[in-house]
Amino acid sequence: MAAPLWQPGEAQQNSRLARFWEQARHHSGQPLDDYNALHAWSVEQPEAFWQQVWDFCGLVGEPGNTVLTRRDRFQDTRWFPQAKLNYAENLLHRNDTHPALISVLEDGTRTEVSYADLRVAAGKVAAQLQAAGVKPGDRVAGYMPNRIETVIAALGAAWIGAVWSSCSPDFGVSGVLDRFGQIEPTVLLACDGYHYNGKWIDLGERIDALHDALKPALMVVVPGKGNSTPVRRALIWQTWLDSAGPAPDFAALPFNHPLFILYSSGTTGQPKCIVHGAGGTLLQQTKELQLHADVGADDTLFYFTTCGWMMWNWLLCGLHTGATLVLYDGNPAYPNTARLFDLVDDEAITHFGTSAKFIQAVEKSGLKPRESHDLATLGTLFSTGSPLLHESYDYLYEQVKANLLVSSISGGTDIISCFALGNPLLPVYRGELQCPGLGMDVAVFDDDGEPLADSKGELVCRQPFPCCPIQFWNDPDGSRFHKAYFARFDGVWAHGDYAQLVPHEQHCGLIIHGRSDAVLNPGGVRIGTAEIYRQVETLDAIREAIVVGQEWQGDVRVVLFVVLADGVDLSEALQTRIRKAIREGATPRHVPAVIAEVPEIPRTVSGKIVELAVREVIHGRPVTNGNALANPQALEHFSDRPELAN
Repeated sequence: MAAPLWQPGEAQQNSRLARFWEQARHHSGQPLDDYNALHAWSVEQPEAFWQQVWDFCGLVGEPGNTVLTRRDRFQDTRWFPQAKLNYAENLLHRNDTHPALISVLEDGTRTEVSYADLRVAAGKVAAQLQAAGVKPGDRVAGYMPNRIETVIAALGAAWIGAVWSSCSPDFGVSGVLDRFGQIEPTVLLACDGYHYNGKWIDLGERIDALHDALKPALMVVVPGKGNSTPVRRALIWQTWLDSAGPAPDFAALPFNHPLFILYSSGTTGQPKCIVHGAGGTLLQQTKELQLHADVGADDTLFYFTTCGWMMWNWLLCGLHTGATLVLYDGNPAYPNTARLFDLVDDEAITHFGTSAKFIQAVEKSGLKPRESHDLATLGTLFSTGSPLLHESYDYLYEQVKANLLVSSISGGTDIISCFALGNPLLPVYRGELQCPGLGMDVAVFDDDGEPLADSKGELVCRQPFPCCPIQFWNDPDGSRFHKAYFARFDGVWAHGDYAQLVPHEQHCGLIIHGRSDAVLNPGGVRIGTAEIYRQVETLDAIREAIVVGQEWQGDVRVVLFVVLADGVDLSEALQTRIRKAIREGATPRHVPAVIAEVPEIPRTVSGKIVELAVREVIHGRPVTNGNALANPQALEHFSDRPELAN
């Protein structure tokens, strides 16, 4: 086996996970000699484990006497059924002058807010919402960039038990209505514009259209620049806050009280509205941040995200650790790919998060941050959104920082957290996620529901976990919810990832090979798309790619679409080079039967490529919800391709 790229040192022996592990040994009376043993204890003794997480991570609230009430069905399990807590109170328990939020906009505008001031501002939002008649369970929707005001509003809603839901302003009116139209918000918070790629994007007309369609009882607008807005029929954010009365008491709510509504990508139908509970979200995310990521009160945490991606909600929970959060809104590569690394140095970021695609873009740009930047404070780098290529691990350790804990993490909107992620006490191996998350009974199943030790199959979770969604909105009998996660294997959560466990002596790593619904099946052999992307996207001639399966002569053949670098032609020589790289780096079965050029790849607003939508288009089937895409016009490039008729 290859040597690890990173090993924990003496500093990691004092990590929060190390202290938690020692407590677990004491409480369990077991030696728990390695991570496999600790993880096994966490899933075999869930009552003891999750109670220890509550206590160790310092949740504010009353846990009650019962941790777990089991039911016949996985999704009906109830965690901390007697508990009372408030999400906002937990995130605002630090109440001093330490910086809570630092906001940096693309145009360079920087704003800083302390924990004490954040608490005051969120309390004003809570007071104004309550004065407007907003009740627990009412929806407060944000059509907002990643700004401080967005965080304040979300915390103010949670303060009184309202449910927060947000969409990135990249969405057009139809895309927003596909989401907010289902949940019928009482309150709409919107920003009238933002900077992206050096341009001002005005949102005034969109906001007016949303107001007409949604008819919220209250609309508040944040001016994107200056102190006024041209948007009609709206209260101005600061004026609205300034007229607030005293903050109400934090609402003490049940563990499963709805907190957030998130949305599936919606690229093949109307987005599913996924309702997440306050207790499960808080307990799971603070476990990940404190134990797996080792984030503490003296750290500075950054994740590049929009408010339409679950990583924004994950980042928000960083406030529970007492850390400083850095928010960035704009193009992460404007004016060049050094922008976010500048931010690391400027704000002394200790934990930096981004997408695997961004890391690839930085590498292709030729940037070598270890030479151009200091990065002295940076200790951990998170990556998610798609599998992190093996070669990207090499780049990070060779050209970013040698002594860096690279945490490739995987989970998603469905659980608002992770199934597999990093670990400060385990080595990092090329191409692997370090470990399954504590308390998550992760396994890989074959088609018959049998566990696989080290072969590719369906990523599942065999035992209930606290961050299981409460429900889908407008799914009264739970049938859509059951179909989404439990129809494949009875009583087992099937996540939709094509994965593989990697056994090590003291722990088990994990490789994600792509989404299982995008798996290719030529000749009856299942192939993960990530295995092809890994070979193709390391070629300098190719900027990006998307691969799908085409139904062909009673079988399936692999079709690869590529976006070429400037000045490059898709010659026979280049096609031969592509096929050779895939054959040698993967297998002959991975080699595409057809390679075709397109000018752009369709993506969701959060940046994920949409293999399923492209697959529908090449077969002449309709894509029912192009509004979910950031660039729906890109689908036109895949329609009626002559290469696919031969």
